Amino acid sequence: MINFRERMEHYRITGLSMVAFEKGKISKEDHFGVLEAGTDKKINEDTIFNACSISKFLTSILVMKLVAQGIVDLDEDVNKKLVSWKVPDNQLTKHKKVTLRNLLSHQSGIVDPEDSFMELESFNEIPSMVDILNGTTPYCPATIEVTYEPESEFHYSDAGFCLVQLLLEDITQKPFSHLIDNFIFKPLRMTSSTFSTSLSTSNLDNFACGHDQNGALIPGKYSIYPYLAACGIWTTPSDLTKLLLDVMNAVKGQSKIGITSKQTKELFRQQGCKEWTGLGVFLDGTDEKLEFSSLGWGVGFQCMLVAYPYLEQGIVLMTNTDTGMHQMKGIMGEIYHSLY
Repeated sequence: MINFRERMEHYRITGLSMVAFEKGKISKEDHFGVLEAGTDKKINEDTIFNACSISKFLTSILVMKLVAQGIVDLDEDVNKKLVSWKVPDNQLTKHKKVTLRNLLSHQSGIVDPEDSFMELESFNEIPSMVDILNGTTPYCPATIEVTYEPESEFHYSDAGFCLVQLLLEDITQKPFSHLIDNFIFKPLRMTSSTFSTSLSTSNLDNFACGHDQNGALIPGKYSIYPYLAACGIWTTPSDLTKLLLDVMNAVKGQSKIGITSKQTKELFRQQGCKEWTGLGVFLDGTDEKLEFSSLGWGVGFQCMLVAYPYLEQGIVLMTNTDTGMHQMKGIMGEIYHSLY
């Protein structure tokens, strides 16, 4: 195993939290560093990090839960059930429609505009999802539309997950955070997890502050995103491990959140035009050694989860530092390669 403290110093990581699991149980848990540079507030098992795009993994699981209940269909044209906004029809949507499946696998033909989907500028002005998709906010400077035929190309898209969020809210008439709470957080007792556009109601004692690649505190300390399904989650490695262990159990038909083995396997089945894309996750390896992963990278934070659903093992890594380099090229890659 690598020398954590030495490697953290090398990469200027302020705080790091890690949980590894094997055969349905936590096998290793480590916490290093501090919540905020210049303080002695130590990172521990209760420290909550911004996991940013790992939200997409949870969103996909929520979708599969709603599929299990017959509330949504992975392969239906989303415009059939969208109420508050519609995907603009054009030549490219004539033969192939935008569906939950191609949205979750980043193959809907939607491409995020340049300089879009940044962190919230003011906590007093939360833009609506409709305004974001209409391109009338600084967070998305152009109307969202299909620019490639659905399922013809891969384009990583936050806008696609905004559309997923809006669809679920339109169909259920409930806020996205409420759906996640009821269907995922409560059944799994993920009590340190929240999807929120405001941390003002939270006790911030356990929340890690974000830091840049030089170890300096980010402005405002906490980065908040107004697109919950795409990148709104604050959580801990142990809470995410509860979810991953439920996914492993779901493969055997024993999920606490109530998704079937078939639906669970759909999450990490190759989707569309890319063999390395599942639903809200990325894939590597095959058969028993199949691996799925989800990465979170935002202002002041970087996180990664990796799981082997058939070997029933995996790891969750969270840091309160944006290193400016891809996770696999920094300390997380070193930890990953020391284990697998």
